[in-house]
Amino acid sequence: RVGTIRRIVDAGIPTMGHLGLTPQNATQLGGYKVQGNTPASATQILKDAHALEECGAFALVLECVPTALAEKIQGALSIPVIGIGAGRSVDAQVLVFHDLVGLSGEFKPRFVRRYADVEQVMKIAVEGFLADVSSGDFPGERESFVSKDGESAEMAPGA
Repeated sequence: RVGTIRRIVDAGIPTMGHLGLTPQNATQLGGYKVQGNTPASATQILKDAHALEECGAFALVLECVPTALAEKIQGALSIPVIGIGAGRSVDAQVLVFHDLVGLSGEFKPRFVRRYADVEQVMKIAVEGFLADVSSGDFPGERESFVSKDGESAEMAPGA
């Protein structure tokens, strides 16, 4: 993959690396599990991080890795290391927006802290809309338009 990344960077396309748990490959990684928690897998992630920096990645996302590994990688690289489930010792933090605001149903990774239950608020809003449409209460006069002279039928002669 390093060769591909190098060609992308050489083409002038800014490229950010992503190591650890990569959700698109979760099945091959054994599911949504911590990565780099054995000496061999931690060493491989560290090597991959160096390779990404060397081929020109402008930053690195570390996802779902032990804090100690993230700290080691952050200290070894000169590019920013962004963590998602990688502890405090990285340069920045990120969470998936849907997880952060509670739009992911019952699914909640251990490293997520929910700051709202937007899913519940949205459910209430959609149920209210459905009830108003079903009862004929929506749209009402406030949400409807009339012609300036009040005679809309004359606006489309011959119809």
